[in-house]
Amino acid sequence: MGKVTGFLEIDRQVHKYQPAADRIRHFREFTLPLSDSEVEKQAARCMDCGIPYCHGPTGCPVHNQIPDWNDLVYNGDWATAIRNLHSTNNFPEFTGRICPAPCEEACTLNLEDIPVAIKTIEQALADKAYELGLVRPQPAEKMTGKRVAIIGSGPAGMAAAQQLGRAGHDVHVYERESRPGGLMRFGIPDFKMEKHFIDRRVQQMQGEGVTFFCGVNVGVDKKVSELLAEYDAVLYCGGSEKPRAASIPGEELAGVHDAMPYLVQQNKRVAQEDIQSTAWRSQPIYASGQHVLVVGGGDTASDCIGTAFRQGAVRVTQLDIRPQPPEKENKLAVWPYWATKMRTSSSQAEGAEREFQVATLEFIGEEGQLTGVKCCEVDEKRQPIPGTEFVIRADLAFIAIGFAGPMPGGVTEELGEGLKTRLDARRSTNVEANERDYRTSVDRLYAAGDVRRGQSLVVWAIREGRQAARAIDEALMGTSVLPR
Repeated sequence: MGKVTGFLEIDRQVHKYQPAADRIRHFREFTLPLSDSEVEKQAARCMDCGIPYCHGPTGCPVHNQIPDWNDLVYNGDWATAIRNLHSTNNFPEFTGRICPAPCEEACTLNLEDIPVAIKTIEQALADKAYELGLVRPQPAEKMTGKRVAIIGSGPAGMAAAQQLGRAGHDVHVYERESRPGGLMRFGIPDFKMEKHFIDRRVQQMQGEGVTFFCGVNVGVDKKVSELLAEYDAVLYCGGSEKPRAASIPGEELAGVHDAMPYLVQQNKRVAQEDIQSTAWRSQPIYASGQHVLVVGGGDTASDCIGTAFRQGAVRVTQLDIRPQPPEKENKLAVWPYWATKMRTSSSQAEGAEREFQVATLEFIGEEGQLTGVKCCEVDEKRQPIPGTEFVIRADLAFIAIGFAGPMPGGVTEELGEGLKTRLDARRSTNVEANERDYRTSVDRLYAAGDVRRGQSLVVWAIREGRQAARAIDEALMGTSVLPR
């Protein structure tokens, strides 16, 4: 490493946030980036640790060569650093913003709770690459004559499309919504990632020969059978968007909603689009002046909290059936794996009231309108404890307890039993395909991303898109130079 004593001499520093009172007044990103010199100093903290767990498999699913580009950043060689980063990750400006950074959990310095600020460095490196004009189209030198269709333009579909386009195939991406990006565009709020980052990548990919067809719901507007007849291979990257059924009495009341329609609507408002979506049609939902309750403890629940505060909610309460985790994990028992410990998202830090080990028993209403939520405490087996019932006032309630597989209709409905699926441990029904060749039970149809593995991180989707692209290229050409 360039500075072997850097981790001893330099304190960990990550980018700061705007104060909560300021950032809840807008939907823009609110991180305050470090200067180039500060980023270089943070990169110098990457130690010569011998076995760098940060780049996988426990750390980074795409196997970013983190110590290598940290050393390059420390030495001011940003151009070589971004080439190294792009060799494993097509979209570091996405992961640098919305990945929870399992690489930092796996960092050797995390044994002392001072991991290298990998996520902050990655975002800074990706943004610097654009500033220096280092992100340009890389079209193939020679076309193969093969045509590939990709269903879905989330991170898996985009990663696969870019890889296959650079391999010389004619790639067409079909997107159900009005613009590419999948849930990165219409699910993740703008305050976590502004959408012009997606637009820049789409423009780059178009320069590489990738064609996007938006507003096309495959299986409805265009049949899968037509794609299989027109293309040499079809890759299904439709995501896992079907809300998990809550089966809570009273969920039919006005004011009770699944989380995703709410998030999609607000993203479309910010983009100045019609708030109705192809998949998420519902009446306008707005939290201004409302008492809001969010059921669920994951990222989607957190996104609902931040969105509600920005819309002017009076109060936001989050219910989590899990027990409150410890403030600090037992490092020797869990490192380098992702630890269960108390974590507070930026949205939760904006003023959410969090209730742990609490179950939602019933949504209560008057004249068909939600007025409150009946709850109770639960034991270690998540069973209600008699006599602990209480009611929380709520004008709006969002159910954010996960996803159960691809949306009904479309591809899965058209192919029916011909497309094999499997039920995973989280009760999600996913398309069956292995991690070697990503082939489904339908000839020349492949699947990757959340539609195959179930809801997961954006970095896993990028990994699967890249690996599926390699498998398709190899199947079409007999060999492939694309990395796995």
